[in-house]
Amino acid sequence: MSNATATVTATDAATATGTAAESPTVSANMTIYINNLNEKIKLEELKKSLRAVFSQFGKILEVLAFKTLKHKGQAWVVFEDVTSASEALKRMQGFPFYDKPMRIQYAKTKSDIIAKADGTFVPRERRRRHDERADKKRRDHRDANQAGVNSAYGTMPPHSHLPYPGGGKHADAPAAPNNILFVENLPHECTPMMLQMLFCQYAGFKEVRMVETKPGIAFVEYGDELQSTVAMQALQGFRMTAQNSMLISYAKK
Repeated sequence: MSNATATVTATDAATATGTAAESPTVSANMTIYINNLNEKIKLEELKKSLRAVFSQFGKILEVLAFKTLKHKGQAWVVFEDVTSASEALKRMQGFPFYDKPMRIQYAKTKSDIIAKADGTFVPRERRRRHDERADKKRRDHRDANQAGVNSAYGTMPPHSHLPYPGGGKHADAPAAPNNILFVENLPHECTPMMLQMLFCQYAGFKEVRMVETKPGIAFVEYGDELQSTVAMQALQGFRMTAQNSMLISYAKK
C-alpha cells in the first residue's frame, strides 16, 4: 500500500476556481476530488456523509475536507484502488448531495502539501503504521458491533418505537423485527436510485420501493431481519439534505 496513502495536493483546490485548464489532464488514480458541496454542512457531518455514500464502491482510506475558506465546498475521497475511485466518479457524478449536484474528477496526488498545511502530515513509514493501527481499530469496532447485533438483534431498538403511518388503532405498537425497513422523512425529490446507492452497500439488499402518491417514505427489503437491522443501525439519522434526516424502523407486515 505504498501509494495508497498518498495525500492530495494543493493544486486540487485550484480546480475549484477555474484554473484546472492550465494543468495537463489528470490521469485516473485512487483519489477523487469533489466540489460544489453545500458549504453550510458541518465538517464532521460532511465527512461522515461522504463516507456513507461512497463506501459502496470500495474501501475508503481517508476522507479529507477542511475548514479554511479556501477549501470550503470541496472534499477528497481516497480509495484503496483506482477501480473503486473510477466507479465512484462515474456513478456519483451529479448526485444530489445536500441539495447540490456533486462535481467529481480525479485528484492530483503528487505531494503532501495539503497534509502539511492541515497539520496531518507524517513521514511515509509513520503514516503506514498509523494507518495499520487505525484499520485494526476500525475492524475491532465493526466486529464488536456485529457481535452485539448477532446476540441482541431481536430486541427492538429505541427508534423503532415509532407510530407507523396508517397503522390504525394499533399504530403505536412497534413492528416486530423483520427483513423490511420503513424509511421516513425523505426529501420529496428523493428517488429510488438515490436510496439504492445508500442501502445497497449493506449485505442482503434486495430492493427499494417507493409510493408515488406518498412522497417522503420508502420501503427497503433485505434478505433477512439481521441484515435489515445492520443497515438500519448504520443509516439511522443519515441526512439526505440539511432538513431531512432519515427515520428508519421495521415495516409492519
